[in-house]
Amino acid sequence: MVRISRAAVVVLVLALASCRGPVASPPTASPTTPAPTATTPAPTTAPPSGPPSSTRPAPSSTSKPPTTPAPPFPRSLLGQDIERIPIAQRVVALTFDAGANAVGSILTTLAQQHITATFFLTGDFVADFPDAARRIAAAGHRIGNHSVNHPHFTSLSDADIRAQLSAAAATIHGTTGANPAPLFRFPYGDRDARTIAVVNAAGYVPIRWTVDSLGWQGTMNGSRGAAFVTQRVVAAATAGEIVLMHVGSNPDDHSMLDAQALPDIIAALRAQGYGFASLDALLVPA
Repeated sequence: MVRISRAAVVVLVLALASCRGPVASPPTASPTTPAPTATTPAPTTAPPSGPPSSTRPAPSSTSKPPTTPAPPFPRSLLGQDIERIPIAQRVVALTFDAGANAVGSILTTLAQQHITATFFLTGDFVADFPDAARRIAAAGHRIGNHSVNHPHFTSLSDADIRAQLSAAAATIHGTTGANPAPLFRFPYGDRDARTIAVVNAAGYVPIRWTVDSLGWQGTMNGSRGAAFVTQRVVAAATAGEIVLMHVGSNPDDHSMLDAQALPDIIAALRAQGYGFASLDALLVPA
């Protein structure tokens, strides 16, 4: 058995190490070297939810949601053809439609009784009787729009309704200086939900009536007189009553029952404790 000395073993190990080269130690992270990062930087904020930004409109700091213009009358009157003033006071509104002929004695009676009434004028009436129209306005009465030539509004298109309103208003204002808005009365009382909505959108509130005196029908071959008209109006008396009468005469018998009955109507209503007002009372917010 060959014995190798300890010194020889040491020499042999050193010789083998020199043949293999230095042994690499495992890498250690330097405390001053940052940790490796991904090739794409992480977002600094979370991405928005919902559709991609290319499909959503950019917000505008000055944009505001669209608004519907406020009507020139209380919103509570929208969608209605008003039949009475919604008040508890014993007040009556005398109203007169003017589409036929001259005013007669109506203005004289109202002046003597110190009453302000409301007159719904057609454009044709104003054009045919400009002096009468100016007298109505000069006396301080409230003027409303009654169309140009008194058509059935339910047979008109929306555009034709707007044209009737604007043309009548232009004629009324041009002749009398008065603005009829926002008071309007449908010719023949002919209306439906569509026509009321179009009139509202044009800035008008339709005014119907509590009672029609029927004076415009004339004497009905002598069976009626002024007393018939007076009785109808007084029998319907109520707080906020709107009375419909007409300017001018019946085209057949040429009677003027409304004008003849007016003094007695006023006296009878006052005897029951009623006062009088124009339809401007409707325009005061409740």
